[in-house]
Amino acid sequence: MKAFIRSPAVQWALSMLLSGYIDLALATMRWRYIDTEGVDASVEGPGGFVGAFWHGRIALAVNCRKVLKHKPRRVLISLSADGQFIADAVERLGFPAIRGSGGKKGKDKGGTAALRQALAFMADGGCIAITPDGPRGPNQVMQDGIMTLARMGGVPVHLFGLACSSGIDLGSWDKGRLPGLFSRGCVVFDGPHYAPREADAATCEALRADWQARLIAAQTRAEAIAAGTGD
Repeated sequence: MKAFIRSPAVQWALSMLLSGYIDLALATMRWRYIDTEGVDASVEGPGGFVGAFWHGRIALAVNCRKVLKHKPRRVLISLSADGQFIADAVERLGFPAIRGSGGKKGKDKGGTAALRQALAFMADGGCIAITPDGPRGPNQVMQDGIMTLARMGGVPVHLFGLACSSGIDLGSWDKGRLPGLFSRGCVVFDGPHYAPREADAATCEALRADWQARLIAAQTRAEAIAAGTGD
C-alpha cells in the first residue's frame, strides 16, 4: 500500500487535490496580519531574507504570498517521498521548492546543494521559506539550519506564527493542520532578527533558543487571535 501511495501518479493526483483544497479554503477565510512592519520593509527592499514557520503550518503559510507580494520566493523541502508530495502541492500554490536536507548522523541528503541554491537565491533578493523543526521534528524544536542560512547569507530572519479558527487535524508528528472553509486566519510576524557571521557556538545556541521561544510565542498569539480570545 505504501508503495502504491508513493507512486508518481498517485502522488501527483494527491498533490492536485491538496493544492486545490488549500487554495479554496484560504480564499474563503478572513485573515488578520499582526506586526507586519518588519516583514513589509524586507519585502519592499532589494535584499533577501528567511521566513520561518513551524512544519505543521505549511498549508496556512501559503497565505503569506499575499504579504510577500512580488518578492521571489522558494521553500526548502526534504528529498523524501513525502517531501515530493508537499513540494508538488506548494509549487502549484506559488512556492517552488529547493530540495534537500542535512540528514541524520552527518549524512548529506542533498543539503549542501540546497544550501548553495538557497544562499544564491537570497543574494539575488529572494525569500527562502523554511520550517525550522522539519523535516522530522521534534515538533516546534528549532534546528540549526535556520542559523546557518542567516549567518552565511547575512540576511534577516522573520518568524511567522500561523493559525486558523477551525480546520482538519492530520494527526501527524508536527500536529499538522489544514485550514477549514470560511474559518478565521491569523499571521503574527516577529522580526527582523540577525545572526552575526562570526558568531561562536554559544552565541548561536542563545540565538536559536531565543528565536524558538519567539516563534512559539507568535504561534500561540496567532492561535488566540484566530480563536477570538486574543488581541
